[in-house]
Amino acid sequence: MESAILLLDDNTDQATKQMLQHVVERKRKYEALKKKHIMTMWATIISSGSLFAYLYAAIIIPYSYSFFTMFSVFVDQFTHMLFLLMTVGLYGYMGIMKKKVDKAELEYHTMRKEIIHKSKELWKPEMKWKDRHKVFEMMKKNYDINLYHESK
Repeated sequence: MESAILLLDDNTDQATKQMLQHVVERKRKYEALKKKHIMTMWATIISSGSLFAYLYAAIIIPYSYSFFTMFSVFVDQFTHMLFLLMTVGLYGYMGIMKKKVDKAELEYHTMRKEIIHKSKELWKPEMKWKDRHKVFEMMKKNYDINLYHESK
């Protein structure tokens, strides 16, 4: 468990600390997947740009007089097909990563909203209710998790 969550005072019970820990873990998972998706997206952009630049310089300009000749030259070398398959594969992987990012974001925001909805139950006695803002401030400051409002 995170040290900042463990150091919360007695106004926060163990179940609440566990919920806060889970929301931190889900946010980290979401941010890691988001970073991986962006890296995959840039790799796809660079790969496709390089492929088109190479095809333009090595095939289209010299053999522009005939589409059949351009196609024959492209298919004639295995490396052209390999580079094309790599680019298409990166594009497919980028789509898979986007779905994973969307799922992780939904899980994170669902957990965060659940804590917001249950805050009246989690900090029930009057003294605990008055001190819950300390927990919310700590989560915002340390982990950039907003527990004050449901909207992102």
